[in-house]
Amino acid sequence: MKKIETEKKFSVTSFEWKNEAEGILYRQGYLSIDPGRTVRVRLEGEKGKFTIKANKIKGSGDEFEYDIPVSEAEYMINNLCLKPVIEKFRYKINFKGNLWEVDEFLGENEGLIIAEIELDQPDQKFEKPRWAGKDVTEDQRYKNANLVKNPYRKWKE
Repeated sequence: MKKIETEKKFSVTSFEWKNEAEGILYRQGYLSIDPGRTVRVRLEGEKGKFTIKANKIKGSGDEFEYDIPVSEAEYMINNLCLKPVIEKFRYKINFKGNLWEVDEFLGENEGLIIAEIELDQPDQKFEKPRWAGKDVTEDQRYKNANLVKNPYRKWKE
């Protein structure tokens, strides 16, 4: 199903959010991280997803996402996707009428925590939780697809 995805990403400045939600393990791999599009396979707990995303401009871009069998998602992640595979716990938090997702990364990206909000419109107003810090939407390092070729652990080197 096609949709226009508009999101904002923020660094996370504290662990206050962690008491508000339970995390679900996500494993995702990329079949393509071409600059104009990404092709992703994801396991969201016990759900398989196949996603194609166009390059975002100012936080918005086309997205096509489909449910796929878990066994096929596992096979593609383990055998076909670029390495390292992105692993993270995703926490969903309602704050002032908006759903925030906080990703706590594992593996090669351990130590990275990002908060994200999906918006209906690019200019939609929203209130940031106090644990959401700097807007990193336009910083390409924070794109999950870029964390494959430039994992967070390498940023410190």
